[in-house]
Amino acid sequence: MNEEMLKHQRFLVINGTLILLAAFILGFGFLFFITGEISLWPIPGKIEYQMPGTYDAWRMAHMEGIVNGLMLWLIAALLPVFSSFVKNIKWLVIIPPIISWSIVIASSFDPLFPEARGLLFDASTNLMNDIAFLIFYPGVLLSFVFVIGILVAARRHAKKAS
Repeated sequence: MNEEMLKHQRFLVINGTLILLAAFILGFGFLFFITGEISLWPIPGKIEYQMPGTYDAWRMAHMEGIVNGLMLWLIAALLPVFSSFVKNIKWLVIIPPIISWSIVIASSFDPLFPEARGLLFDASTNLMNDIAFLIFYPGVLLSFVFVIGILVAARRHAKKAS
């Protein structure tokens, strides 16, 4: 494997790892939400505090980080396969972290800010919801571009090979 490919794989693995670490931190928020207190055994003491948000919001934010971090690892592992039919693999290296960070950051708004799911943009209601929406939007659009781009490249390659 050439050094350029390894450089791209390292970039994806590092971003995936950072996103997984963010998911782990969100997991502590989820734990504190569920228990209604901030405590970590064996550290002595606890703080009675109900984290904001809902069970579903915390679970989703935590899982978005896990899924997106692992997705970047998977893309890193598959990069040599993709490079066999994608002319310029740099977009396979740049776009996925943008998608992942966008989705993980935006999904973190919902447990922390009331009604900030980011599903719809409505400038007249909730600023944090609109910020979450604007963070989600590029990730969602790029997800379609990314997957469709791989599909088109794979189909072209398959036609040439047959």
